Amino acid sequence: MGIHVLDSRTIDRIAAGEVVERPASVVKELVENAIDAGSTAITVEAKEGGIEFIRVTDNGCGIERDQLPTAFLRHATSKIEDADDLNHIASLGFRGEALSSIAAVSRVEIITKRKENLTGTRMVLEGAREQSIDEIGAPDGTTFLMRNLFFNTPVRRKFLKQPATEGSYITDLMEHLALSRPDISFKFVLGNQTRFHTSGNGDLREVIYRIYGREIAAELVPVQIEENGIKVEGYLGKPVLVRSNRNFEIYFINGRFIRSGVIAKAIEEGYKQYLMQHKFPLCVLHITMDTETVDVNVHPSKMDVRFSDGMAFARMLSEKITITLRNREMIPDASLEDEKAIQKKEQEER
Repeated sequence: MGIHVLDSRTIDRIAAGEVVERPASVVKELVENAIDAGSTAITVEAKEGGIEFIRVTDNGCGIERDQLPTAFLRHATSKIEDADDLNHIASLGFRGEALSSIAAVSRVEIITKRKENLTGTRMVLEGAREQSIDEIGAPDGTTFLMRNLFFNTPVRRKFLKQPATEGSYITDLMEHLALSRPDISFKFVLGNQTRFHTSGNGDLREVIYRIYGREIAAELVPVQIEENGIKVEGYLGKPVLVRSNRNFEIYFINGRFIRSGVIAKAIEEGYKQYLMQHKFPLCVLHITMDTETVDVNVHPSKMDVRFSDGMAFARMLSEKITITLRNREMIPDASLEDEKAIQKKEQEER
């Protein structure tokens, strides 16, 4: 077989496989676009675990009609202009791959309107091919509908898990997104059930309460650190909230949810004297640092980062966590009712 250049449809499907792994990938890209568009309210609805239907509605800036077809081209983005911008990325999205990848493996409908325009635009695509583009009455912002994920790549569709499992991945993602931006009102509907609805008043503890409940929200220690141009703020869970895995070690860098062995180790080192072996803390931390000291352009998922001086940052973080916990009395509060119950139980045992 001779060497030849692949056609654009084949290239789009290959590229889509790296960006769109499952329905949660679609939700991640669309919600990050909504956040970058300056939205103050975002609603996400998913049915059949997001395999059959996902709708993301926002009240952001919207897209101009003449730019809408361009938005679905590969590597088309409004977030950066050239390679130099990669050194100081402030937006969540920047690669210009999301919309083209989603459109390449699903049936897509987008309705968008800018505030200054009287009417909006509705565009329908199937497998990245434009089917129609029309003028339509619409509210300010953008509504993105995705149907039948991987309808044209049945091998990929076959490897998706059961709808309940795929739905749980979307739930985890939406919890992280809501925690990343307490100033945005998030509503998440899975099936026909509203999982949570945050107010968007900027109170991180309120978001934790909405997602994890009263008992966890009551066992939090506020933390605020500012040193060497790095700012860390959020909440540390008291040692009574220990978990058996790292899933509840939640941290964001410049508003982006990431996973980092460096940060995980620093957090656990800070908690070291309070935790048993193979137990992990609960925490929600917002880390702000100079965009030139952290590289987010590592993988299309944008979940991995590299630090210019990770060791110094980890050392500072673990020390501050230890100090914060040491300054806060870790003995659980015992109410008068608890003491009476203990005394009564001791009398009965005699």
